[in-house]
Formats: sequence, C-alpha cells, structure tokens
Amino acid sequence: MKLPLDRRFLSHYKRFMMNRAPHVYSISPNVSFADALAHGIMAEFGERPEQLSSVTLLLPTRRACRTVRDAFLRHSMGKPLLLPRMHPLGDLDEDELALTGWKDIGGINAIKPAISPLRRQLLLTRLILSFEEGKTTADQAAQLAGELAGLLDQVHTEGLAFHDLKTLVPENYAEHWNITLDFLKILTDHWPVILESEGVIDPADRRNRLLDAQRRVWEETPPQGPIIAAGSTASIPAVGALLACIARLPQGRVVLPGLDRFMASDDWANLEATHPQYGLKQLLDRLRMAPDEVLDWDCDGIEGSHPVRAKLLSEAMLPAKTTDKWRTLDHPVANVLDGVERVDCPTPFEEAGAIALMLRRELSYPGQTAALVTPDRNLARRVASELRRWGIEIDDSAGTPLQHSPSGTYLRLLAQCVAEDFAPIPFLALCKHPLSAAGQNPMVFRRLVRQLELRILRGPRPGVGLDGMRHALDRREADWRKRTSRLSTTQKKTLSDLRSLLDQIEEALHPLIKVMKRRKTDLIKLLEAHVKAAEAFATTELDSGVQRLWAGEAGDCAADFISELREATGGFGELSPDDYPALFDALMSSKAVRPRFGAHPRLAILGLFEARLQTADLIVLGGLNEGTWPPDVSANPWMSRPMMRDFGLPQPEFLIGQTAHDFTQNFCAPRVIITRSDRVDGTPTVRSRWLRRLENRLSGTDVAAQFSGHSGWLNWQAALDYVAKIQAVSPPAPRPPVSARPREMYVTSVEQWMRDPYGLYAKMILNIRALDDIDADPNAADYGNIIHESLEIFMNKHPKDLPDNADLELRAIGRDVFGTELDNPGIWAFWWPRFERICDWFIEQEQSRRALIAKSYTELEGSITFDGPAGPFKIAAKADRMDLFKDGELSIIDYKTGTPPSKKEVEAGFAPQLPLEAAIAMQGGFTQFGPRTVKELEFWRLRGAQVAGERKPATDNPAQTAEEALEGLKGLVGAYDHVEAPYGSRPNPEHAPKYSDYEHLARVKEWSIAAPGEDE
Repeated sequence: MKLPLDRRFLSHYKRFMMNRAPHVYSISPNVSFADALAHGIMAEFGERPEQLSSVTLLLPTRRACRTVRDAFLRHSMGKPLLLPRMHPLGDLDEDELALTGWKDIGGINAIKPAISPLRRQLLLTRLILSFEEGKTTADQAAQLAGELAGLLDQVHTEGLAFHDLKTLVPENYAEHWNITLDFLKILTDHWPVILESEGVIDPADRRNRLLDAQRRVWEETPPQGPIIAAGSTASIPAVGALLACIARLPQGRVVLPGLDRFMASDDWANLEATHPQYGLKQLLDRLRMAPDEVLDWDCDGIEGSHPVRAKLLSEAMLPAKTTDKWRTLDHPVANVLDGVERVDCPTPFEEAGAIALMLRRELSYPGQTAALVTPDRNLARRVASELRRWGIEIDDSAGTPLQHSPSGTYLRLLAQCVAEDFAPIPFLALCKHPLSAAGQNPMVFRRLVRQLELRILRGPRPGVGLDGMRHALDRREADWRKRTSRLSTTQKKTLSDLRSLLDQIEEALHPLIKVMKRRKTDLIKLLEAHVKAAEAFATTELDSGVQRLWAGEAGDCAADFISELREATGGFGELSPDDYPALFDALMSSKAVRPRFGAHPRLAILGLFEARLQTADLIVLGGLNEGTWPPDVSANPWMSRPMMRDFGLPQPEFLIGQTAHDFTQNFCAPRVIITRSDRVDGTPTVRSRWLRRLENRLSGTDVAAQFSGHSGWLNWQAALDYVAKIQAVSPPAPRPPVSARPREMYVTSVEQWMRDPYGLYAKMILNIRALDDIDADPNAADYGNIIHESLEIFMNKHPKDLPDNADLELRAIGRDVFGTELDNPGIWAFWWPRFERICDWFIEQEQSRRALIAKSYTELEGSITFDGPAGPFKIAAKADRMDLFKDGELSIIDYKTGTPPSKKEVEAGFAPQLPLEAAIAMQGGFTQFGPRTVKELEFWRLRGAQVAGERKPATDNPAQTAEEALEGLKGLVGAYDHVEAPYGSRPNPEHAPKYSDYEHLARVKEWSIAAPGEDE
C-alpha cells in the first residue's frame, strides 16, 4: 500500500531528523550557568533585537527563567532588551505551547484538563476509607492518599501503565507484596473509572501529553526560530524525548549542565545510579551520543573557578569499580581549593550561627550576593531566625507551611477546640490566638480569657463543653459565698463578664458546634460551618472577621486553600465530625505561604531543586551529612525493589545521583563554603559520602589540610554571645520596710519562714501564688485533700461514738468526696484501693481509742497574740484533729499522706507546726476548751500501701517542745522586726525545703552552683 505524498514526505523527513547529528553543548560547572548561557546567546543573536526575541529558551523551572532573565540584564548592563521567550520545561501549559505553534494544528481539546491535587487527594482518601472499612482514620487515609498520588505521578512520569502490575507474578514475591498489589487495585481498577467520570487526567500524565504533543509538532513542523533547551538533566523521560527532538531540529540546541570532561570511557561505562553524571549519561544514551561528541558552549570572558576543581571532583567521584585509580593519580595542584572553605560544627546551633555570619558578611560588600543551599529545612529555619538579630528577613524558597502561619494555625485550633468539647488546653490555645475576639475588643477579650483561665481552667478539668465551664463558675460563686455572706461588686462583675464571655463564644461558634454534634455529616457542611464560625470568632467591635482572617499573605494562601478545598469536596460523602480536624490538618500540610515582598534582595535560602542554575557571589552548602545530603534511601511503601525493577520504576538510588549532581555543580562555584554538624539532636552524624570521597582523594597531598573542616567561623560565631566576665549572682536578700512585713501568720507558714524566708516574702509580702497547671491531673496534694476531707466529715458526724458499720460509712463518705474523680481509670486503680486500706486502718485505731476520748474535734481554729519589737504578732492554727481525753488532757494529731518530719527535725525546731499548735492550746488559744495540757503530739501517716497507716509521735516531751517552739517563734519575729533583716533564700542549705514554688524566682540554680574547684 502506497502512502500519500505528504505522509511519505513526513516519514522520510522524520527518518532524516532521527539520523541528523544532534546539537548538544555543555557548560562547564566552574562558571555560572545562567551567565554563560546568556553570554553565548547574546554573542550569536544579540546584534539585532528582533533576532534575540525570536529565540525560544526552555529551562528547568520558573525560578531558572527568572535567573536567566537577570543574567541577560547583567550582560546588557541594564540596557533595555527584547529577551528570548522563556518557558519552564517541567511545567508547560497551553498558553506557553501556543507560542510555539501547537494550537495552529489543533488538538487542544484532545488533552483533558488535569485534576486538582486536592481533589485527587480527597477522592483517593474516600477510596482508601472504603477499602479499609473502618480500619483507617480519615487523616491516615489522607496521608496514604498523598503517597498514592506520588506513586501515580511517578508511574506517569516514567511512562508506565498500571495494568502492567497485573503481569507481575505474585508467586515471586512475599505475601506482604501480594497484599500491597491487592491494595493497589485502588489505582488499577477504580481510579481510571473515577478519572473518566470526572473528565480529567492526572497532572503528570497531562504534562507528559503536552510535552509529547510539542515534540510531535516540532517533528512535523520544525519551528522557524532557534529553540534552546538548557539546564535540564532530563530526569523526566518525556522531557528527554523532547530534548532528543530539539537536539536534531535545524535550529535546535540542547545545553547540558556540567558534563564531566575528565572522565575516562571505562569510568563512563561503569556509572551507577548514585553518580552525579548518571542522569546525563541516560540522556546521551537516548541521543545515541558519546560524551566527547558534546560540544563546549562559548564561555569566553565569563569568570569562574579554576577548571582543576572540576577535575578534582571528577576524580573524587570515580565509580566504585574504578576507585583503585586513586593510587596512580597525580597530586592536585596547590590552588585547587582556592575559594573553597569547609566548616565542621559541633551542633546545628553553631552551624546556623556560622552560616548567618557568612551571609551577613556578604552584605558588607556593595552588590555582593549570597545563598544558602540545603535540603535541611530545620537548618534553613535556624539560619533565617539567626539573621533576624540583624533585622534581616531572608527569602526562603520553601516558604512557611500554611499550617504554621497565623491564619492556618487559627483555623486548625478552632476545629480542634470544638472537636474536643472545649477542653481547657485547646480552648485557651484558640482564645489566646491574635485573631480571636468573638465580637469584642481583642485586648478586652484576652483579658477576660485570662480571668476565665485563673478562675476555673487551672487545676482539674471542669465539666464538658461551655456548659461545664458555666457550672464551674457556679461552683466558684458558691465558694465565694461560703467565705462571705455577700459577694463584692468586683466579684459580681467578674462572674457576669465571664458568663457573658462564654455566651459570646458560643454564639460565634454555634454553626460549627451544631454540625460537630452530629454523628455523621457531609464534609462540605463541616467546611462551611468551620469557615463561618472562624469568620464570626475573628470579628472585633470594629473589624469584620472576613477582613482580619483573610488578610495578608497567610490569609490569601488560606483563602485559596479553602476555596480549592470547597471545590474539591464534592461527592466526598459523610464523615465523622471527630475526624474532621485531623483531616483538615492533613490536607493543609502541603500548602506553603511564600512572601511576595519584604525579603532581602541579595540573600536567599534555596532547596536543591530551586538552586539549579542559580548563581551568587557566595554559595554556602549546608547540612552535608549522610541522611540529609544525600538523603536516606527509603523503601518504597508500595513495592519492593524486585517489584520496582520488574514494573519499570527507577531504583531509589537515582535520587542520590540527582543530589550528587546538585552538589558538584554548586561545589564548582567561585566561592563556596561547606558546613555540617558533628551531632544532631545529640546523635553523632556521618559526614556526607562526597566529603569522604574528597578527603580520600586529597589524603596525603599538600592541600588536604585546606579541607580539614577547621575554621575561624566557629570562633566568630561564639564571639557573638561571648561575655568577657561572668558576674556571680548573689542570693536574693530583699529588705522590705517593717510596716510591710506580716503581723499575723498560720503555723504552717512558720516552717517556710525558717527554711526559706524568700519564699515567705514572695507569698505573703509580694502576694505571689503559684498557679495550678491547666487541665491538671489530680496530684498528691489533691489526694491529701480528699483524705483530709473524708476523715473530717466522718469525725464531725461521729465525734464521740462509732457507728456499727463505721468502715462502710467512711467508704461511702469517700465516694462522695472523690466524686467524678473516680471516673479517672488511674484514680480508680491506684487511689481508691489505697483509700479503702486507710479506712480499715483508721477504723481499727478509732475502735481502740474512743474509750479514752471524751470528744474529737476536727479542723479546729485557734490563735494567740504576743508582743514583738514592731508591735503585736498573731500566730494562728487550724488543727487537723484534736482529741480531748476524759482526763482533760489533749492529743493533737496531724494527718500526713506524705512523709512526716522526723522527731529530730521537730525537736530541733525545723518542723514547728504541731509544737506551735500545742503552744496555742496550752495558752487557751482554742476557745472551745480553754487552756489545756497537751499529752500527745502525733503524726498519722496515711499511706494506704501494704502498711496502710502508721502513728508516729512528733516528740517525747510535748510541753517542753511546745514552749521551745513558741520561744523560737518569738525570736524569729524579733529578728525580722528590724529592717536590716533580709528575707534570704535558703539561708541554711542543709535545712532547705525539698521543694519550693519560689525557687525559680530566687534563681537558686544560678547562685547555688559552686565555683570552679569548690564543692557544691
């Protein structure tokens, strides 16, 4: 069958094109790629403006397009130019292809639009939830969907088809992989159907089709103007096919970045996937070219580093099979490392500080530029933070994750707060966010929130939701009324304001609260209620929530995300509201906020991909450790290595080869500094394999010392915060006026006065109190209060005779006192059994004791007053228990759930509570029974362990100890009634309290450390 004439002509033309020698060039890594490219194009096409504008320049990324555009402007010295048309190869769209004639032949409608990434992730999430049938939460499914989307892009990028998975023989793999193949039916069986119903295709598939369409257009109708593809290593096969076409066009050229000109043919043949030249080797194999057939791009007049540095790299990067050549290679020339510096730092803290100094120094030279190139995002954030000490905001190409931006954080906190029924921590995190206002002045709103925190949210958690907080306010009001018969005006206003605050919060968040109470609801309804509540809660008395929430770069990014999510949620179906916050967070994680302006024009932080073709006067390569640069080779979550090989996917080591090429390109910059950390998060690191290869190549040569990693940068970094002389901090010794010093005190505070006067000063003179933790679990103090209250109620109910069922009644009282705390599994498992053992021991003691007692008193208050140098001083007590014996003498008992003080401490005066209570009783300070002789002072240790309880006498001579304690107190009052007496912190360290709420205020850890050579 004869072909029509035009088809026969095209067939002959294609064969001619395929056999035509490709036009392939390389730019040496020792010069700036962008400047050399612009120089060569200007030299050939720059004489006439219309010639230059006829050139089409295809570059790897949009950032590379901006870089080359700047290079043209530098070359022209800022004169106006009609620049070439520049397009990113990896991100072509119809508008860009229209410039090259694609629309002229039609077919634009043949390629379907790409599905949006968020829509794809949600659809895959729904498929995974259906496949797992309740075994996976929505956020876990969303993360898996992101991994599946990555697999989809990888498969399309390599030009593979999922139906080929069915041809893999299951018997050849472990059972785990058979399960995986079954899971991947989501992609093989269900996903194509969904794409067809949506009328879309995957983004990577569409990119491949666009590139393939452009290639076919140029093969059939070669463009009239020059086509130059520069800077790509063709890691995408479709890009490689397009480059092969461009290389054979009459006016087409391909310009490679940094082809190794020093590698022997046997080394070239033995390249592994981890080698920096491996990607270029694959491209040249596609072009059926040998490296020596690639021409050198005209770089005359472009200054750069010495070419021998590229030679050194070539030798250091020899394939593993040929590294024995190192023994026979000549020593590198003396100036091979001119312009190269290496800094090995102890930790990332010093590394970030040193890098910040390097970048800052470049700004001291007019017009100089600098860039940090690193894949380590933590290091990048540290450097950006360090630069702020000089007021420098640096351009970070990765931006800030949306979920960490003000708007993103606010949206996340709001969803979490409502989902967790206004638990204290998420509730306060939301209310203290700068965007929160609930219709009020933000300053007033936050002041009320702080009052709410202090009144009811510190300590054990209140009841569930906003109603639980209202009940907690009711309990607070009841407590106040117990203390005083009538509330003060301030107390009434506080309660009114806080109740009004809760009402306003509920009104603003009502749309989301209502939806979140449902068992299941549509995702779109959750999202709409979420946005509506967020806008209402961000409203102030002057500005609407819409204005505040969606303002600025973070607000714009959040608004775009919400808009895209709203469009993507169609058909997702119902979702448990409890899963919504985590799903929302997972979907937001891929978004980043990038500043449009305000960053420094001469400094930048770049990832490896963004750094390609970039140029700067100083390049800092940071994070050169194994696992960071190069990255760890992680296992594919979906396929084993044999499966990847049989399916046609590249091995994971290919990524190492790409990052190796990035390293070699940047290492050849005129001025480069390499940094790494010896330890990260306390763990020793392994320096990058490329550094080790360079060390091995330089070993035994004269220039090895230049690559040792020792540098003055660390000294300069340390000098930033260096203090020439550290002045020792003296213990605090405040001397308030005598009029401000306490004139009355409870016996429980006297021990603190003796052991830690500064703590007493902070509590009683400065009126500082330690705050309870937010949403705190009941602690030992709470346990002690429960035991004390239970015993108090029981003793008040039965002050003389015991009931027949005393143990059962005490347990019933305990249940009432424990209340809802018994719902806590830990309390039920540990505290309640201890309480039961205490009940048995306590009743046993009472049964043997009641025959001797006339009456027992609990929580009895008494006081006495004596004269001091500055006037009367009142000492008061509230005794846990006082037993009046039938012979008229007293026994004073102190319940201890912890460890009671020893008899030695009591008699030495360092635990004066019980002796002072005895002194008050002996002087008639307890009005219920007048002056009495004290027969016993006892601690009852209520442990509830195997030994449930223990009676320990505080002293063998109660009367004498009581008199001595009172005399000691009078001496203490007399000493502190003089302004010269300081309230020092821990004046007797051997008798200092084991714990104090005021230790950090006294800065004990600063002044209590012994000087060098002294004992602590």
